[in-house]
Amino acid sequence: MYTSSHESFVIIGVTEDGKRFRPSDWAERLCGTMSIFGAERRMAYSPYVQPGSWEGEKCVFVDVRIHDIERLAYHFLENFARDNQLKRAPWTPSRP
Repeated sequence: MYTSSHESFVIIGVTEDGKRFRPSDWAERLCGTMSIFGAERRMAYSPYVQPGSWEGEKCVFVDVRIHDIERLAYHFLENFARDNQLKRAPWTPSRP
């Protein structure tokens, strides 16, 4: 079992004062910063940072396991949400 003070979370594309975050493709752009290029020379999102939808709003799902791989990436994502005053919610990823 994972024992850490860190947690998986969702960055929701709505600011604390209720405004929709722009640009409209912000989630894909943010996930693109954490992506890799595979053997087929195609971009693939990290399995730990995925764009999606949360209660009808664009979002980014952040799996806490990225902290073990690259803690600076995890903190970058936390700071992105804080600096842009975006709502966050706890999230429990399904583990394979």
